[in-house]
Amino acid sequence: MPSSSHDSTTKPLRIASINTNGIRAAFRKGMGDWLATRDVDILAIQEVRAATEDIEALLGPEWSILHDAASAKGRAGVAIASRKSASIHRVELGHPDFDSAGRWLEADYEVNGKIVTVVSTYVHSGEVDTPKQVEKFTFLDSMLTRLPELAAHSERVVVLGDLNVGHRKFDIKNWKGNVKRAGFLPEERAYFDKILGAEDEADYNNGAGLGWVDVGRKAAGEVDGPFTWWSWRGQAFDNDTGWRIDYQLATPALAASVVNYTVDRADAYDQRWSDHAPVVVDYNI
Repeated sequence: MPSSSHDSTTKPLRIASINTNGIRAAFRKGMGDWLATRDVDILAIQEVRAATEDIEALLGPEWSILHDAASAKGRAGVAIASRKSASIHRVELGHPDFDSAGRWLEADYEVNGKIVTVVSTYVHSGEVDTPKQVEKFTFLDSMLTRLPELAAHSERVVVLGDLNVGHRKFDIKNWKGNVKRAGFLPEERAYFDKILGAEDEADYNNGAGLGWVDVGRKAAGEVDGPFTWWSWRGQAFDNDTGWRIDYQLATPALAASVVNYTVDRADAYDQRWSDHAPVVVDYNI
């Protein structure tokens, strides 16, 4: 059971997502200090790149941990750490011949008598005209199949993590230079049109498409960013030349309960502990 400081009856449910780019390296650089101050109830992690025992040792006994490692050691890996235990609903995504290990993990949590389903996911980065891009499209196809099933399973679902696609021009600082690169291909963005609604639809991000809501865009409005990933190279971070590829996509019922959305961007380049920034959302369940 959670301690009183994390009692969901006295405060909103705080759900955070972070691509750690290797959780052991992230903790060496300061992730533990961030986590100690953020009062997170449920933490979705991508690119774990470690064993379950490593996660348990880093986070400590107060966290309940679910972990789906990648088939290839040292690659990908997704986890969900929570203050109270959950039941795993599903790990595999799509056809059994398709390797989604380390990229999709679902868990159900009871919050004030209601079920909240949390999915930590890490979509392939892809590479144009290579098998990596084919794998990415296969994964996105599987998501389109699974999302309606999740919405039928629970009216309060959030799919969060590194989705490796900038949906709209607002999501990439230098979008003109990336229209032919993986992450901003028209074919990739079309998947998000199907999930959230196309940009030119009157009810975009508010019931269009499959009906899911991009919590970050809803909170920020029609502005650039806020970005969640910046290259380690050059002045990308200092100039805020980033990409918004880390999302919390929620069903309408859960999205309606959002009371705060924050991207925890580091104060300076040398204070970064990942090339991604945590996305933290408070839900008043």
